[in-house]
Amino acid sequence: MDGVGDPGGDGGERMKIAVSAMADNMDAMVDARFGRCAYFVIVEVEGNKIKGYEVIKNPGVTAIGGAGIQAAQIVVGKGVDVVITGNVGPNAFRALSTAGIKIVAGVGGITVKDAIDRYLKGELKETSAPTTPGFGPSTMNPGARLGTGRGRFRGPPMECVCPNCGFKMTKQRRIPCAQSICPRCGTPMVRA
Repeated sequence: MDGVGDPGGDGGERMKIAVSAMADNMDAMVDARFGRCAYFVIVEVEGNKIKGYEVIKNPGVTAIGGAGIQAAQIVVGKGVDVVITGNVGPNAFRALSTAGIKIVAGVGGITVKDAIDRYLKGELKETSAPTTPGFGPSTMNPGARLGTGRGRFRGPPMECVCPNCGFKMTKQRRIPCAQSICPRCGTPMVRA
């Protein structure tokens, strides 16, 4: 896959872009998680125009471990050239990079369609490193691992903001904003 899809999608080339999504359509919000997102919306683009899309339910959403690698295998198997997501861990990042897939992380608070449009306009840039530390079952709350945790997702989501360019994204649970990197300028994020 080397050389497939320039950032911003110049010219009349074809590419497939996978976006982690909270629901099964183009109007869904971008999911802040890659490995445990609810769906992948895989969009076919030709000459900066959306030609169609396919939705895949992510089986890794309930995985005890290895969700990022499972998710990466799904998008690699679909011939994807670019992944757009909120955050990506080191295992998924390595698997996607090895397959020659460009990764655009730090995207949040917008719809899948908006994310595609912004990428095609060159407003979203490729991420050069994982945006979260890896989490395995041994580091998780046992209740969360078994799906019996209580009190998850109470209140509005917090945000991380880039002190350099002002880019905002949803803060990930158990991950300090300072460990997230701004996808636009590469500056460590701060809590909004």
